[in-house]
Amino acid sequence: MRTTRSRNLFRKAQALMPGGVNSPVRAFKAVGGNPLFIKRANGSKLYDADGNRYIDYVLSWGPMILGHAHPRVTRALKKAIDNGTSFGAPTGLEVRLAELVLGAYPSMEKLRMVNSGTEATMSAIRAARGFTGRDRIIKFEGCYHGHADGLLVKAGSGATTFGVPDSPGVPKSYAKNTITLPFNDTRALKSTIEKEWRQIACVITEPVVGNIGCVLPRPGFLEALRKLTRKYGVVLIFDEVMTGFRVSYGGAQEHYGIDPDMTCLGKVIGGGLPVGAYGGKKEIMDMIAPEGPVYQAGTLSGNPLAMTAGIETLKVLSSKGVYKKILDRAAQLEETLGDAAIRAGATVRFYRAGTMFCTYFTDREVFDYESAKTADTARFGLFFKGMLERGINLAPSQFEAGFMSLAHTGADVEKTAKAAYETLKSIQF
Repeated sequence: MRTTRSRNLFRKAQALMPGGVNSPVRAFKAVGGNPLFIKRANGSKLYDADGNRYIDYVLSWGPMILGHAHPRVTRALKKAIDNGTSFGAPTGLEVRLAELVLGAYPSMEKLRMVNSGTEATMSAIRAARGFTGRDRIIKFEGCYHGHADGLLVKAGSGATTFGVPDSPGVPKSYAKNTITLPFNDTRALKSTIEKEWRQIACVITEPVVGNIGCVLPRPGFLEALRKLTRKYGVVLIFDEVMTGFRVSYGGAQEHYGIDPDMTCLGKVIGGGLPVGAYGGKKEIMDMIAPEGPVYQAGTLSGNPLAMTAGIETLKVLSSKGVYKKILDRAAQLEETLGDAAIRAGATVRFYRAGTMFCTYFTDREVFDYESAKTADTARFGLFFKGMLERGINLAPSQFEAGFMSLAHTGADVEKTAKAAYETLKSIQF
C-alpha cells in the first residue's frame, strides 16, 4: 500500500499544527505510523490522498450514520449554500430540526442549538448549576464529555489513549468541584449522593460509555442513577452526543427506558457538519438567557448548513425500515467478527450497543474504566495496522468505538470479517 502523499502531507502539517493534526487521536500515536490524509468519501468507503480505498467504520467518529455523501443530504446542502452560509439570526431551519429532535427525545421539552458536543455538555452543566444553586458535579471514570475545564478528570477518548486523564492547564479550583466515580458502581454512587447531595448540582454520564470503547451499563445501574438523582434533587444529564440516534432512534434513554432531566446531543443531528444541542425539562431550560439568568451564546449556533444536513439525516433515519436495516447489519458484523476471532484463536471481547461497537484485546469482562484498561494496546496496534493494510479503516485507538452506517453492505461485512480473521491469525496470542 502506497501512502507517500499522506506521509508528505503529515510532514508539512507537523510544522503547522500541534502533532500535525487538529484533534489528538488522529495522529496515530496509539498505533504507530503516520495518519492517512483523506481526499474524499462516498457511502461506506474512504479514499486517501494516494488513492487507496477503505471500508470505513470510523464514520467521522459517528456522525455519518447514513454513510458518506448521502445524495439526499448533499443535494439539500448544495441548495442551501445558494441561500447563504450564515446569518447570525433565527431561521425556520432551526425550528424544523428542533421539532424533529424533540419528537425523538420526549424527555427534552426545550433545547438550544450549539456548535459542538463540548459546548453542549458545558452549557448543560452550567444550566444545572444555575437551576439547583449547587456547584459540584459527578462524572464517571472514562466518560469523555468534551475538553471543558472541570470535565478533563479521568476522561476517556484521547485522554485515555494518551494516558493523560488530568490535563495540565486545568486549575485545581475547577477540578475540585468534579467528583469522579467508577461507572456501573451503584454502591459508590449511592454513598456519594447520600453524603454530598446538598452540594451536587448534577450527575453527567454517557449511558453507554463510547469513549473507552463501548461499555454497556449493567442491569439496574441507570435505573438506580435515575432514582437517586430524583430523590435528592440532583439534575441527571445524559451525554448522548455519541449514543444519540445510534443506540436507537431515541438514543440510549429510549433503549433503556430512562427519563433524564437533560440531554446533550451532537454528531448525527448535524449530518456531518459541526453541531451540538442541549435540552431538557422546561423549568431548567427556562433558566437560559434570554429567558433566564444563565448566560450562553454562540455566533454560529443554528448554522443553516448544519441545520439542513441534520434535517435531511433525521428524515431518512425516521423512514420505515431504515433502523432495522442498520441494526441488522451491525448484528451481522458482531456475529462474523466473533466467529473470526474464535477461528483465529484470538482472545478478545466484543461489545455492541445498537450501531456502535468495540473489540477489546482482553480476556476480562469490560464494565468500567479500570477493566477497559486491561486491554492489550500493543496487540490492538497490530490489529489496526493489519486491518488497514487489508482495506478496513478502524479508529486508531483501542479506546474508541466503531460505527455502522446505512451504506454498509453485506459484502462490506464479509470482507471485514475475512480481514479480521487473517489479521488475528497473524498476531501471536
